[in-house]
Amino acid sequence: MHSDKKTVLLGVTGGIAAYKSCEIVRGLQKAGVRVKVVMTENATKFVTPLTFRALTHEEVAVGMFDDAPSDPIHHISLAEEADLFLIAPATVNVIAKIANGICDDLLTTTACACTAPLVVCPAANVHMYESPANQRNMGLLALHGAKIIEADAGYLACGDIGKGRLADVDEIVRQTLLELGLTGDMRSTSVLITAGPTIEPIDPVRYITNFSSGKTGYALAKAAHERGADVTIVSGPVAVEAPEGVHVIPVRTAREMRDAVAEAFPACDIGIFAAAVADLRPKGEADHKLKKGIDDAALQTIELAQNPDILAEMGAHKQEGQVVVGFAAETNDVIANARKKLLAKHADMIIANHVGRGLAFGTEGNEIWMVTPDGEEHVPYMLKPELAHVILDKTIELMG
Repeated sequence: MHSDKKTVLLGVTGGIAAYKSCEIVRGLQKAGVRVKVVMTENATKFVTPLTFRALTHEEVAVGMFDDAPSDPIHHISLAEEADLFLIAPATVNVIAKIANGICDDLLTTTACACTAPLVVCPAANVHMYESPANQRNMGLLALHGAKIIEADAGYLACGDIGKGRLADVDEIVRQTLLELGLTGDMRSTSVLITAGPTIEPIDPVRYITNFSSGKTGYALAKAAHERGADVTIVSGPVAVEAPEGVHVIPVRTAREMRDAVAEAFPACDIGIFAAAVADLRPKGEADHKLKKGIDDAALQTIELAQNPDILAEMGAHKQEGQVVVGFAAETNDVIANARKKLLAKHADMIIANHVGRGLAFGTEGNEIWMVTPDGEEHVPYMLKPELAHVILDKTIELMG
């Protein structure tokens, strides 16, 4: 039997994105999941049942009355086998039927009978997707406990540009595994991440800092947690919401960050140093607000001292098997400077990015170069949550 594996019932409906369901099958299988497929009649016009039977080594369910004699109530037996029912792609039509309890084929009847978690991945023309009726029906499904993996925006098969493209296959697989309680490719991995800026006080109301928002570090923390890692984030002051399930250690100054990191680093498998740590700090913090006309000398000349180099210190003390990833925010000679940093900090990889001119700090996306001893890999501009998974993919590769 299949008692040692989780079973995902994959519903495939009649949309051009149906071919991507084959990739979803493969992604789930790689994570050790058993997949059974139920299709609408219209879906078979895009991908044949034979394709899914070859991929899953399971019978593919299509017709309401195609049951074998030994299985006279097919929609009930399918529903009872499922640990999770994933519908990808889900057409506007099928979303409407399930949301309103209409059961007129095997897929919708099975959905109504299924008590397992339901994950729905819509795909449609932008105007159909954004129509009030579809938005209402997706809201109904969510209200009834279904997880909706929203469509992406981009160029659609119909030629329109907008929201409606099936979500990224890897993202669908990741979220499905998360719903199943299967923790993905970073399970049993401990990850330490630094994020955000540090602030270095001049007096009780003034400080030196930088433009870091912490978005990249927090995106990495969320992505690693989704993939099953035990994640600790040492964070400077940010306005980013902490990811659920991630342990956050708040700090203010570089020295506080260094102390927190030094305590947590020996136990981690991966250290990702994404924080923008201030290189310098005021040598002495005034115990009162410095005032013009009274403390002019102190205001005109602020003596600076070096802050600890957290990445270099941890890189120098890393143990066998630990992977250290640093970040290099550069305004020129991005790759050359990143390669120098890779050697100087004893890192395994440097994530280099160009800052200034509205790039990197505080933005929703970024363009990076992943620099390792074996070379560099350019990653074009993408949103930071997606970029986080690209960085983690490369980091896992470095772990061997």
